[in-house]
Amino acid sequence: MTDLSMAKKAGTAAFDVEAIRRDFPILDQQINGKPLVYLDNGASSQKPIAVLDAMDHYYREMHSNVHRGAHTLGDRATSAFEGAREKVRAFLNADSTREIIWTRGTTEAINVVANGLAGRLKPGDEILVSHMEHHANIVPWQMVAERTGAKVVPIQITPQGELDLDSFNSLLGDRTRVLALTHVSNVLGTVNPIAPLIEQAKAHGVITVIDGAQAVPHFQPDVQALGCDFYVFSSHKLFGPTGVGVLYGKAQLLEEMPPFQGGGEMIERVSFERTTWNVLPYKFEAGTPPVAEAIGLGAAIDYLGNLDRSGMEAAENALLTRANELVKSVVPGMEIIGTASQKVPVMSFKIAGLHPSDIGTLLDQQGIAIRTGHHCAMPLMDFYGVPGTARASFAFYNTLEEVEQLFTALQKIQRLFA
Repeated sequence: MTDLSMAKKAGTAAFDVEAIRRDFPILDQQINGKPLVYLDNGASSQKPIAVLDAMDHYYREMHSNVHRGAHTLGDRATSAFEGAREKVRAFLNADSTREIIWTRGTTEAINVVANGLAGRLKPGDEILVSHMEHHANIVPWQMVAERTGAKVVPIQITPQGELDLDSFNSLLGDRTRVLALTHVSNVLGTVNPIAPLIEQAKAHGVITVIDGAQAVPHFQPDVQALGCDFYVFSSHKLFGPTGVGVLYGKAQLLEEMPPFQGGGEMIERVSFERTTWNVLPYKFEAGTPPVAEAIGLGAAIDYLGNLDRSGMEAAENALLTRANELVKSVVPGMEIIGTASQKVPVMSFKIAGLHPSDIGTLLDQQGIAIRTGHHCAMPLMDFYGVPGTARASFAFYNTLEEVEQLFTALQKIQRLFA
């Protein structure tokens, strides 16, 4: 059996995980009498003090509705709010803040795009998605397809959890209108080769929509280099607050799309005869926006910008490497679902004779938080022939010791059921 007290891998010492953990106060607590080991980052990540302070400062010092306020607090709030939009623009390397739309999250962002593109679709048109998509990147397209007569067509994957490129090449054709693809799988951790796929899609005149919810916590995308038409993500997975997300879209396409919601802010002029729309990005931001949450997201981006990103990625890779080592020797009957060559530190697994929900409950008794179930990816569960999996998803504030604690706990659970 592998020694669980094995020393830390070389190459991670320069990245001071212990110092970083002090920035996340929630990690310093006990659950069921055990130190918290938080391994549910794929569902939602924890928040650094910088984010908490930024939101607290907004509410204490400048809370007001944004835009059009004729007073100092309104000016302060608007400046901070639009400053956060600029931080998102820089993070994605978008061409302009006109291309950055605030939404409630990834799900709403995809719905905005799907509904906005519905007018381009007709019977017989095809929307390509992959077999590894989150429901948020399947269901909105199905709803639009029902309205328009278009068809949602899944790209197959390999048993290892990688996109089947032969399947993609065979499906991409004259009927394809939209390619909606996850950058990183929330279940498998697979990093998809989206840049060349986008290039192929563009050659066919296909609009490309990329779900970056699971990508942005681990690496920084460049939308101009990728060439995608739309890129979406949620704040709460990027170490920011819940309730706000981002839709990046090329300005020309956003100009052509109809608004998703009507109300205040998104209008230019309203009369009972006719209403005209506001300029980008406000055309898609009806009502009072998530001001505090946007400011919190901006603070999270600032926080990440002050980290050694290459060191962060190396530390995360070390976590996944250590987990894979322990799978082979520590827990007999443990099977990893998704073994792609390019992965972020996400480990979905099953253990012979154990139900995922039992694994999750018993790990929680030992202070370890993971996710169990179908992970909003039922077609993917069907592909692997399982009702669900247990999933440990790591972040840069996790440690090698926590990986080893997970496997020690799994050993205890397996012995208990034996």
